[in-house]
Order: sequence, then C-alpha cells, then structure tokens
Amino acid sequence: MMEISKTYEPKQVEEKIYNLWEKGEFFKPLVKKGKKPFVIAIPPPNITGSLHMGHALNNTIQDVMTRYYRMTQKPTLWLPGTDHAGIATQNVVEKELKKEGKTRHDLGREKFIKRVWQWKEKYGNLILDQLKKLGCSCDWSRTRFTLDTDYVKAVETAFLHYYKKGWIYQGPRIVNWCPRCSTAISDIEIKYIPSKTKLWYLKYPLKNNEGFISVATTRPETMLGDTAVAVSPKDERYKNLIGKTAILPLMNREIPIIADRLIDPEFGTGAVKVTPAHAIVDYKMAKTHKLGIINVIGEDGKMTQDAGKYAGLNILDARNKIIEDLKTQNLLEKEEDYEHSLAVCDRCGTPVEPLISKQWFVKMKKLARPAIKVVKENKIKFIPARYKKIYLEWMKNIEDWCISRQLWWGHKIPLEGENDVLDTWFSSALWPFAILGWPKKTKDLKTFYPTTLLSTAQDIIYLWVARMIFSSLELCKKIPFRDVYIHSTVLNIEGKRMSKSLGTGLDPLELIEKYGADATRLGLLYLTSREQQAIRFSEDAIRASKNFANKLWNLNRFIQISNKSQYSSFKTQKLSLADKWIMSRLNELIKDTTDKIESYQMGEASRRLYEFVWHEYADWYIEMSKLQENNLNVYVFEIILKLLHPFMPFITEYIWQLNHEKETPLIISEWPKTDKKLINLKTEEEFEKIKKEITEIRKKGGGNFKNLAEKIFKP
Repeated sequence: MMEISKTYEPKQVEEKIYNLWEKGEFFKPLVKKGKKPFVIAIPPPNITGSLHMGHALNNTIQDVMTRYYRMTQKPTLWLPGTDHAGIATQNVVEKELKKEGKTRHDLGREKFIKRVWQWKEKYGNLILDQLKKLGCSCDWSRTRFTLDTDYVKAVETAFLHYYKKGWIYQGPRIVNWCPRCSTAISDIEIKYIPSKTKLWYLKYPLKNNEGFISVATTRPETMLGDTAVAVSPKDERYKNLIGKTAILPLMNREIPIIADRLIDPEFGTGAVKVTPAHAIVDYKMAKTHKLGIINVIGEDGKMTQDAGKYAGLNILDARNKIIEDLKTQNLLEKEEDYEHSLAVCDRCGTPVEPLISKQWFVKMKKLARPAIKVVKENKIKFIPARYKKIYLEWMKNIEDWCISRQLWWGHKIPLEGENDVLDTWFSSALWPFAILGWPKKTKDLKTFYPTTLLSTAQDIIYLWVARMIFSSLELCKKIPFRDVYIHSTVLNIEGKRMSKSLGTGLDPLELIEKYGADATRLGLLYLTSREQQAIRFSEDAIRASKNFANKLWNLNRFIQISNKSQYSSFKTQKLSLADKWIMSRLNELIKDTTDKIESYQMGEASRRLYEFVWHEYADWYIEMSKLQENNLNVYVFEIILKLLHPFMPFITEYIWQLNHEKETPLIISEWPKTDKKLINLKTEEEFEKIKKEITEIRKKGGGNFKNLAEKIFKP
C-alpha cells in the first residue's frame, strides 16, 4: 500500500491513469459467447470542431453508460470517429487561403482537396484528444473517419442502391442557398440572428380598377417573382376577394388571390404576397394551388433576367430601387420598423436565399414508412418519450431530401460527369453500420450490430437520427439502435444558448484545467434530469463536485490511517446497528444507482451518490466508526468507488490503484450486486430515531452518549 499525499491534484493523476487504461487495452470489448454486447456509436464530431459544453455533457453520458456496462462484464464497445463536415471544413481552409491572398479557384479542385487533407492531418483529431482529457473510454483502435477509403465505398454503395431503385432523381426544387458558399445547405447549417429591418406595406391593384389589396413584406425585392396573393380562408375581411385577380406592381402581371390555411391573419394586413421560388412556405402553396414559379434571384445573389429592369442588381440595391419605384407610383402604403429572425449561413454569416435550384433528391415516402413503423411499435424507443411524437410527426410529413452540394470537399456523387458532392448528412446517415465495415460482412458488423444506444441532441432528430433509422432499415434490414436518448441542452446561467463566438459559452477544457475532469463530469451530470429539455449551467456545480472529489480523497486517507488491513470482504457475523444500517442503505444505493443508470437517469444517480457519500457514509458512519474498533469502512468505501467510477473515473481508479496496485483495475472490476437480505427498513427506522436523538444532544451542547453508543455499536 503506497503512501499518498495530503491533497488530491487532478493534473498529476488524470494523464497517468488514462495512459494506464490505454496501455492495458481496457477500452476494447471482450467478446464472450452468449453475452449480448452493449454498443454505442459516438455522434461523430466535425473535424473542425473543439469541445463545447454540449459535447462535454453528451460524451460524459455515453462514457457513464459504457463504463457501467463494461463493469457488468458485458462485451462493451464505444465506437469513435469524426465527420469530414463538408461545408465547415471547406470554409476553414478557404479562410486560410484568403490570408494568403488566394481562393480555392486559384488552386483548382485537385490541389485544393490536397490542401484540405493536409489541414485534416494536422487538426482533424484535435477534438478526439480533447475527449480523452474528459475521460472518454472509446475503443480508439476502431476510430473511423467519414472519408476513409472503406467509408467512401459504403457511401457509393448506398447511393447506387437508391439510384437503381429509382429513388434518387435530379430536378429543380426550392432549397436553402448560400450565395457566398455557392451551395445548397441543410437546415442545421442555418442559424437565426435577431435583425432590425422594415415591414413594407405594398398596394396591389385589383383587376378592373376595383381598388387595392395591401400586403406586408420584409423582402420587397422578391415581389418581382410573385404568382399570387394569399389570405386565410377564415379571414372575413377578404372573403369577397378570394378568386379575384390582382395586378402585380412594376411587372404588370395578373396574379390570383387565393385562400390557404398556412396564412396567419394576424401578420401585417392578413394578406401576403406568394413568391414560390423564394420562400419555402410559398413553394408549398404553389404546389397546392398549381401556381407558377419564377426565379428572380440567382445563385450569385443577383437579380435574374426574369427580374426585368432590375436584372443584374444585387439584392440590397434591387430592394432600394423597387421601394423608390413603388413610392413614385403611389403603391407604397407605409413602412414601419420591424424585428425578426434573419436566416444566415452558419459558416459564413451570409443571409440564406431560398431559391429554385437543380439538385439531386432522394424520394422519401417509401423510405419513411418502415422508419415510422419501428418507432410506433417501440422497437426503437425515444427517451424522454415526448420526442417520439416529434419524430413521428416529422416523418409523416417528410419532404424529399436534397442530397447534393456544390462543394469540392466531400463524397463526390458517383455518377459520370457529376461534380457535386453529397450532403454530409447522407454519409453520416450510414454511420452506425458503415463504421463496422458495411457493405462488407465483417466480424464486427455481425458481432456489434445493431448498436444499443444513441445519445444525441434534440436539434438533429430529423437531420441525423431519422436518416440513420431509414438508412439502416433499407440497407441492413435492421434497426440501427434500440434506444435514442435525447440529452438536455446546456444553456448559460441566463438561459441563453452557449456560444463561444458570442461570449455566452464556456470552454469545458478550461473547467477541466481548473477543477479536473471528474469534477467537470459530475458537476454537469448533477445539473441534469432525464426529463429536462434544457439546463442552466452554473460553475457552482463544478466547484461543489471538486469539493466532493477532495472529500473522497480525505475519506481514503482516513481509512488508510485508521484501518491497518487492506480492502476486505464483507462478513455478516457480529454486525452492530450502525453496520446493519449502513449495509441496508448501501444495498439500496446499489439498486438505485443501477436502476437509474439503466433508465438513463444519470443526473438523479449522481445526486443520490453525492448525498449518500457525504451525508450518510461520511457524516454518520465514518464518524461512528471512530468509536467502533471493528467496522465496515473499507468494504463500504470499496463499493462506493465502484458505483462512482462511471461518473468520476480518474479519482476512483487512482484511489483503487493505491490500494489494489497488483489486482484488477477498477475499470474492469465487477459492478456490485444488491443483496436484498441486507435491506432492512426497521433497522433504518431505528437508526433514524437515534440520529435525531444525537442531533438534539449536539444542539444542546453535548451530553451523555453512553446509552446511545451501546445501542449503536453492540452486535
């Protein structure tokens, strides 16, 4: 038994302990015949990313589950890897080139891609190294990347499978377009920022000089592509105008006045312009009412030839000229200040333009049906359960999926003469089975698929979770995972989304540096609850967890000093009331912790462990053990270390190593089992009465403990 220092210093411990785990290859699964494995495929972080609070929470949750099931002696595998992140990575490298006064076009496609690979080799695994600092026990020998040679083969196989079935087609449809990045982008690549603008009220003359109908808009430049005016069918103000014809100002084009339930009668005048080529809702109305579609904004962010005399102007110049012309014709009723959320490209900050573009799409109706069925039948469970309804609602109304991107970095569409690359989400939709070797029939795929759990954020249920489900059902004929755990969103103390760039975020690595990984992990979990949609982060929770780590350290020092023997086995002979009480509470704790981990209540489990260790074991049993020569301190503390290990892996392993240097490491030790025979509620009630008596005596300034001591310590 080694002599230990008086204080616990995480910096001196964590790297050594992690190296011990890696050297011992304890992260690799030990396959046992007849034992069903526990498998998690990590949500692959972008190679451009660095650890943020959402990552820290989600990966801590996954590590708790992985370490727990590893200790239950199940074959346990946590599969790591990274995503090539097409648009994000291309943007990062383009910014580097800009510093050199170059663009990607100066290099050409081949040299630019080579440059991106060089960047990836230098920075691409940064976030994986950060996950190691957090204590993540992934099997790093199986690390995958979505542009690995085998993964490229998987993506090509999936594309050609859909293509041969006639489910992939090319055609003009409305997409989110970034004029700066010159590509279609997905919903998750858009962010919404508060923006001050104007709400312009425009007068559209009615045919045959019957007056005007006024519409309100924040985007007068798109009016050049209007093909209707729409009102709510419930709006009494406009019932007599439905079916009539308006004249589009400046373009002198006849357009119908239609009724549609998508219209909000409270917005503006209750009548809105319908521009199907430049608004997704308007595009839906155009399909319903068979309206024309006119593209007046091009992919370069300038007005097209269909914009008439405004052709060639950029959007802002066109807007100003249109407003000026409407004023001249007395067709601008009024304008007022207006605040709204402006959709911008998450990567470059350019306002996103919904527009019609010729892209590749996947037909979704047939793919969606089995993906709806397995969730309805609870073959895949969402936790919390409320997300099941959200998933099903989206899947029932699913639109065809735009899978092409006008980028250079990514999976090239495997068709002759096609230069576009595939949407990053197309390749990540194959993640849980492609990382195990699909389409090859590998041993890993046979052994570890389907996976057990997916832990992820609510904002990618549609973009990723749903796509993995239908991809796996179609390509593997299996569900990809059994449970989908949607973790809480981490907000700052004011309830705002965390963002390092906006100064509202915290860097988990700074917390690890300051308090240690164990305190960071436990503090984050302590704040969560399975049913919480969002948590407000407070550094106080990390500080409290740091104090808790120190408490564990001091408990171990006390036990080493006061107990000459090393960790012992438990024997039921000659137990005192105090012993029986702590064993009853301990076995309840084992059951409670086990149940809570298995039901994804990690926050509740962490709080229960904290309370037991500090307020039952330390405050009461340890104090009483000072008066009892033979006690269970060593045995109880050993169980505590095991129960805490998934939550605080470094300090628990380190203390374990100090006392079990030549024995099985804690990481692969056996998870404690509940002994129901030792749970005794009568004993607990009797002991609680004595605790109250002692508390009262202490309040009165002390007294005679002799009679109480006999009750507590007599076997």
